[in-house]
Amino acid sequence: MRTTLIAALAVVLVLAVALTGCSKQEESKAPVEITPGLSYVDSMIGQGVEVQSDDFVMVHYTGWLSVDGEKGEQFDSSVERGEPIGFPLGRSFVIQGWEKGLPGMKVGGKRTLIIDPDMGYGEQGRPPVIPPSSTLIFDVEIVDVPKVDVEVLTEGTGPAAELGDNISVDYTGWVWKDGAKGEEFDSSANAGRPYSFTLGARMVIPGWDLAMEGLKVGTKARLIIPPVLAYGKRGSGPKIPPEATLCFEVELMEITGK
Repeated sequence: MRTTLIAALAVVLVLAVALTGCSKQEESKAPVEITPGLSYVDSMIGQGVEVQSDDFVMVHYTGWLSVDGEKGEQFDSSVERGEPIGFPLGRSFVIQGWEKGLPGMKVGGKRTLIIDPDMGYGEQGRPPVIPPSSTLIFDVEIVDVPKVDVEVLTEGTGPAAELGDNISVDYTGWVWKDGAKGEEFDSSANAGRPYSFTLGARMVIPGWDLAMEGLKVGTKARLIIPPVLAYGKRGSGPKIPPEATLCFEVELMEITGK
């Protein structure tokens, strides 16, 4: 009798522990609100670099329309295309749900974002794929947070370049291989004048937009730009092969439009 009672109590204890564990697991999966209209559930905490609000990020994602809080029709997926997308945060290139939902994640992390219309595509939607006033669910994974290595050779004394400025830059570019300059592929000297563009307007490779921001007029710098912030898998012309890291020596000559 005593043995049977002990066995019964043991079963009850095991069940209680199991139920407690389930309760904690369910509780841990409850969405966490970042801001009204935006919440998340982390399925994997990354171990790499933490995403900051102004970083360039590489992301894999799949998106669904939300139906009664559950995943409904899938409308897009970088996973199915087999290639992540890259974009800078803090520059309104993506919806606010992503702008505010990705910082704080780490490389390797996976997160489900639940995005209300006001943090997504609003009352207009994005027909025909996303109807007006749609709540969206995204599974996202931070694949990489690539950086440009900027070495200031000479510090300028003029005003600092900001997003939206029209800037003029003297430059020479080389393929960077085994930690050294390889073949030169371009130079503003060939045109006989500095190269001008609007900073942050995607008129140049992402590495330039990221690296030139904050430099002062008169600054000379060396930029080492990884492939994902340059010409990536495709390369450019006969001199820049696929997956090439690039080296630029630049001088910020002028800022107009201040």
